Amino acid sequence: MDLSQFERFAVHFHKGQLIFCEYEPGDTFYLIQKGQVKIVKIMGDVEKTIDILQPGEIFGEMAILEEAPRSATAIAMDEVKMLEFNRANFEILMKGNPQIALKLLKLFTKRIYDQKRRFMILTLEDEEARVGDVFLMLSEGKPADPDNDKREFHTTADDIAHWAGMSPEKTQEILNHFATQRRIDWFGNKIVVRNINEISRFVQSRRKYQNVKGDI
Repeated sequence: MDLSQFERFAVHFHKGQLIFCEYEPGDTFYLIQKGQVKIVKIMGDVEKTIDILQPGEIFGEMAILEEAPRSATAIAMDEVKMLEFNRANFEILMKGNPQIALKLLKLFTKRIYDQKRRFMILTLEDEEARVGDVFLMLSEGKPADPDNDKREFHTTADDIAHWAGMSPEKTQEILNHFATQRRIDWFGNKIVVRNINEISRFVQSRRKYQNVKGDI
């Protein structure tokens, strides 16, 4: 995607610098060109990392799409260069570069879904269900095979921990427990879920129990 004509909209942040805070009003979104950005959210009394964004990724788009307050905090993890768009220059982009605009809109759609899906995982109180829901999320991006309940994921315990908002140590403990229960086969950088539908029923039961408990 050639965005060289938008170089005048480039902004820079140093390692550890706050880009924006959760709940503050926002009227800009960003496209990362260099460096990494950490997205964190306060859940209860705990700050949880919900994503690590890489070059080419977009964030903060809800400020443009819904005129909503920031739903999380963004922090530069190293030296970061980004293109900063507001409503005015986004309209220029939309009108003058329809092909680029279409790609951005597709990215917006995927980012919004990914954020909502990962937030669903983090709202689960049961940590085993949280890990199970990560498997369900990963399975959603794979072709379904109605004749085979087994799913294979080329991912690590650290990746699972990141998506589940948990420590690597706790995640490894749960993966070992799942392996003991013969729910999964774990090979370090590959995890095979023996029955994804059984995992789905387990996660749904935990979520249902949590919702019922919350209504009491």
